[in-house]
Amino acid sequence: MMLRMKQLTIALVAVLLLAGLNLHGQQAGLVPAPDRRPGEGAGPFPTLTIRNVMVIDGTGAPPFGPANVIVENNRIARIVNAGTPGVPSREPAPPAAPNTIDGTGMYLMPGFVNLHAHLGDDVKSRENEYTYKLYLAHGVTTIRGVELTAQPMALKEKERSAANQIVAPRIFNYQRPGAGWGKGVTDTPEKAREWVRWCAANGVDGMKLVAYPPHIMSALLDEAKQLGLGSTAHLEQRGVAQMDALTAAKMGLGTVTHFYGHFEPLLRDYRVQPWPDGMNYNDEQYRFGQVARLWNMIHPPGSPEWNAYLQEHLKLRTVFDPTMTAYAAGRDVMRMRNADWHDQYTLPSLMDYYTPNRENHGSYFFDWTHQDEIAMRNFYQVWFRLLNDYKKMGGRVTVSDDAAYTYNTWGFGYIHEMELLLEAGFHPLEVIRAATMNGAEALHDPKGQLPQFGIVRAGLLADLVLVDQNPLHNIKVLYGTGHLRLNDRTGQMERVGGIRYTIKDGIVYDAKKLLADVAAMVEAQKKQRGIRTR
Repeated sequence: MMLRMKQLTIALVAVLLLAGLNLHGQQAGLVPAPDRRPGEGAGPFPTLTIRNVMVIDGTGAPPFGPANVIVENNRIARIVNAGTPGVPSREPAPPAAPNTIDGTGMYLMPGFVNLHAHLGDDVKSRENEYTYKLYLAHGVTTIRGVELTAQPMALKEKERSAANQIVAPRIFNYQRPGAGWGKGVTDTPEKAREWVRWCAANGVDGMKLVAYPPHIMSALLDEAKQLGLGSTAHLEQRGVAQMDALTAAKMGLGTVTHFYGHFEPLLRDYRVQPWPDGMNYNDEQYRFGQVARLWNMIHPPGSPEWNAYLQEHLKLRTVFDPTMTAYAAGRDVMRMRNADWHDQYTLPSLMDYYTPNRENHGSYFFDWTHQDEIAMRNFYQVWFRLLNDYKKMGGRVTVSDDAAYTYNTWGFGYIHEMELLLEAGFHPLEVIRAATMNGAEALHDPKGQLPQFGIVRAGLLADLVLVDQNPLHNIKVLYGTGHLRLNDRTGQMERVGGIRYTIKDGIVYDAKKLLADVAAMVEAQKKQRGIRTR
């Protein structure tokens, strides 16, 4: 009997590990990004000067300016005062200089960091170029692929981006245990450690984990810590009863992504979620709808148990990477389905994938009722409080999107996540810090390094974002579609904002041109299908 039970346990572990490898489906049929064409980005220059700009440095410090930001090659060389606000400059006009951006009226921020990114597939979007340009057009200069795609392509795209051979954000390559090495699942501690060592030798920066059994999870995390590899975990529901967020963090997990694993340790009357008797995890409407029913089963916000839970994570320096936008359609499906950007910037194939379908991951709104939406809204209020309380204690919260599911399109979803943090109670400067410095620190901490980007500071890489509206006044101006407001002079509604320039590694990209390229890809697919753009 004991032998039989051991065999069943090993089989169950193998099934769980294999399921983790395919959680988002096989990313096959992808077309690598084309080589960077003439006219796609300018630079890096020996010297690039951004004049008379307002600077939001990403640390949470107040904006300052006007300032001149001087970039040499691909590093910020210095930041100098360019005058006094409200006082005409007493300095003579500087001579005309090459490689100058007039930043008058603009705001400069660090490039945004996205800690939860995937490429498409042959169903949603085959062209990597489409994904990369949407991200860069929204100021995202660094992505952590979790996983971006299968190891061979992910590594190649990472290398090509680092060499600026393609138009793409900087890529950190995280992979799932057992991926890439050809030796099967990591179903023993010894194999887990061996796989981590293989990662360290093969261009993998860290691990994307699910809720593995404790003996596997501890081996993965211990070996990764010794080798300077990062870790993030989607503590999915089939394993979370054994491996919740606090248990994983105590083993050394760096980042908890999504909400899984946070609420289970806080349950008031149970040790596991009290699923209804008709529960079936493989029915995604049940799976996601029942998550929302946790909101009033836990120790309430502000209770001793609540505060103790967050304090434990604070001691462990756990990063909370919520990806709220990945589930936000559950609060109001109609809003997300009809977002401003879909017609012009979402591929018809991606919209097809979003449409309720029992086989497509995340397309689970089969009969999503007002009760489901209300439960999700209530759940979000508790989730908001968790994130805001952790931030107020000094905990690190980041911005990510987990795009290409649930009407959540690349780039646009990232800005939506920033809006959701505002709704949670973050100040706009705290949101920008979450999107920049916090994400950069999360990527560099496992290696024991200081961030090389994520802050507007001399000596750091020239990953920068320029927008001609004040994002602290209205963060919606960061959307590629901008913000719609009334022009009192003309009496007409007009769109303002949208990022103007995204600078990655000192290369200046026209964000409007990137979006035009995306729109052309969408229009080409529509013509193939005989669809007319509204």
